[in-house]
Amino acid sequence: MKLMLRFFGFLFAVGTTLFLVGVAGTAGLMWHYSKDLPDYSQLQDYEPPVMTRVHASDGALLAEYAKERRLYIPIQAVPKLVINAFLAAEDKNFYDHVGLDPTGIARAGVLYVQNLGSSRRPQGASTITQQVAKNFLLTNEVSFTRKIKEALLALKIERTYSKEKILELYLNEIYLGVGAYGIAAASLLYFDKSVHELNAQEAAYLAALPKAPNNYNPYRQRDRAIERRNYVLDQMVSINAITAAQGETAKKDPLTVTQRSTGAHVFAAEYFAEEVRREIYEKFGEKKLYEGGLSVRTTLDPKLQALGRKVLADGLVKFDETQGWRGPVAKLEPVGDWGVKLAEVKALNDISPWRLAVVLEVTDQSARIGLQPAREPGGAVSKDRLVGILPLDGMKWAKAAAGNERGRAVTKVGQVLATGDVIYVAPSEKDKSQFRLQQLPEVSGAIAALDPVTGRVLALVGGFSFDQSQFNRATQALRQPGSAFKPFVYAAALDNGYTPSTVVVDAPLEIDQGAGQASWKPENYSGKFYGPQTLRFGIEQSRNVMTVRLAQDVGMPLIGEYAKRFGVYDDLPPYLSFALGAGETTLLKMVAAYGMFDNGGRRITPTLIDRIQDRYGHTMYKHDKRECRGCAAAKWENQPEPTLVDRREQVIDPMTAYQVTSMLEGVVQRGTATVLREVGKPIAGKTGTTNDEKDAWFVGYSPDMVVGVYIGYDKPRHLGRGATGGHLSAPIVKDFMKVALADKAPVPFRVPAGIKLIRIEAKTGMRASPGSTGGVILEAFKPGTSPPDNYSVIGVSDAEGRPLTVSPEADRALRSGTGGLW
Repeated sequence: MKLMLRFFGFLFAVGTTLFLVGVAGTAGLMWHYSKDLPDYSQLQDYEPPVMTRVHASDGALLAEYAKERRLYIPIQAVPKLVINAFLAAEDKNFYDHVGLDPTGIARAGVLYVQNLGSSRRPQGASTITQQVAKNFLLTNEVSFTRKIKEALLALKIERTYSKEKILELYLNEIYLGVGAYGIAAASLLYFDKSVHELNAQEAAYLAALPKAPNNYNPYRQRDRAIERRNYVLDQMVSINAITAAQGETAKKDPLTVTQRSTGAHVFAAEYFAEEVRREIYEKFGEKKLYEGGLSVRTTLDPKLQALGRKVLADGLVKFDETQGWRGPVAKLEPVGDWGVKLAEVKALNDISPWRLAVVLEVTDQSARIGLQPAREPGGAVSKDRLVGILPLDGMKWAKAAAGNERGRAVTKVGQVLATGDVIYVAPSEKDKSQFRLQQLPEVSGAIAALDPVTGRVLALVGGFSFDQSQFNRATQALRQPGSAFKPFVYAAALDNGYTPSTVVVDAPLEIDQGAGQASWKPENYSGKFYGPQTLRFGIEQSRNVMTVRLAQDVGMPLIGEYAKRFGVYDDLPPYLSFALGAGETTLLKMVAAYGMFDNGGRRITPTLIDRIQDRYGHTMYKHDKRECRGCAAAKWENQPEPTLVDRREQVIDPMTAYQVTSMLEGVVQRGTATVLREVGKPIAGKTGTTNDEKDAWFVGYSPDMVVGVYIGYDKPRHLGRGATGGHLSAPIVKDFMKVALADKAPVPFRVPAGIKLIRIEAKTGMRASPGSTGGVILEAFKPGTSPPDNYSVIGVSDAEGRPLTVSPEADRALRSGTGGLW
């Protein structure tokens, strides 16, 4: 008996010793690993990288920018169905444990022993709390050290934070594949739905992904994805998140994924979105742009943007087709499965409805073509093979392209196309089974439209295709505006004593450019001279020599000051050639400058962004700086209506701005842009064509919109004789304004106080006599000015250098020779 008692006493002593050693060892280990644990208190102020979202003016999503595509969602906004799906898949006992799941740990331990010596990865037993500890504070290293630290952190996190807070951290941090972090972004990217719209099978699929997103890809691993989703649905039934019947119904549903585009979400807005991205980057830096969760409300009008893209593309294609057919995009052998070969040819994705096609068969009157098959979301080429007919009528614009027939009219399809040619086609408007031959234009261009009162850019297209070239020709291309710059020369003159009726001689002129330099002899586009003419005539007909004489009389330093005021140039060289637009500027700067004529001379800064808010809704940036007096009133107490106080700089006298506008209306009514008369609304504007016809411009405006178009090759070269702003760019602006202003009333430009409208003879600029009828217009005069009674001609001087006064009858004599007018 004593021996037995001693034996049990020995066992008890050994057991106690081992227990104490174990406790001491465990305590020692905990102390050891607790020494360098990360600071878990940082979870309290968790601010994960959140994507920046950019919206159009009507709230439509324009673009998203992120390194980690995440939308933060508070736990209160997550539906119970979604929460239960993740608990069923990842941690059934989440609300019962204190951070560690003993059952799961035991199961993982048994599997670890069973797999000793194999290459299998140990199975984890991590709770959601442990995953939070690992994802936020540790690495993915597979080791006992990391698991011990993970467990210790999980215990501390559970003591510090509520279960709801832990779930919120987890559901917003986890990676769920396709670049999505957190359930809100994953819901959008997989199903194009918000979280509260998910059904049971969709919630189960998302809950299946944290384990291994790539292993359950809905395209490349579809069977495994469905198997895992169904497993999660079974687990949801087991925790009573859904009924058994609901689970069975959900398992029968196909795994339908509707992936959301990650590019520009508004058609044709890529150039606009990229310009916004650059501006945010410059203002706030890379981290704020890609991780700051900014909410950006832009000025973009999606309807006007789509319209701008259409009219610009149509204009570029129309011009390019006059240059003839340049040949196919590529060649391939259309034998066997031509669709797979054609799918490998890179197609532009933003020129819908154009499509790539391969010529399968050619006859004299038509070609049979095969359309490029689409790719499935997983990357595989679709098995569908669509064919169509390209009739001869659909390619008659193309001049013959082969051999001795090159350049001749097309009478047979074979003169242009051959079997195996890869080409662009567009469906016929009359018969969708027939197509028209298309060609990517070599010529480039841009269009911009803005509000002249605020400077808000309503539409901006920087080229034919963003997919082809991301260079934005509206904001980045520095080009000579040519005669489109002339209104600023005339504004400087009108602000300094001239009137629209001031007469300037249009006759040969020679400018001495200094020692060693050949003299410069400016010429009009027509090569002719027209004698004494009014300022109005000079700008309506875009007379170069008259503009140079005016600039010579006013002085280039003053014109340079005006160019700077309007934001066209920062430092205009004081050479007379620059009065004809020889300096380089951008389309957007020119459109904004014309907007200042339109709004009565107030400074505007073109902007693509109305407002930027941070992730908490606090406004970080607002374009409109006007003060709103009375807007902060808590309630209505019969106080005066709120008023906007505009403290923007007055760039020029409002009366001068109106005089320029009135003369530019004449450009549309009688001058170089009469095509705009089709709009049927008050329109003012100016054409511009540079030397050798390398650039064609038109900037025009109505009382509430300014639109500008530029056309030219990226590497400047001759566009062709007659390729002027009036022939190329003005028709594009006309097409835009005709639609954009269709619902607008024909409101005339506002006449500022002080302006007198006096009847004059358009030809002479003198006051119209009571019986005058033909050639009489209303001209705008400032107080203290009036129509002249005789000519005082700029460019004709007497012996003492004073302007020579001549009668109208002298017109013929002044036209007939130089007469010493230099």
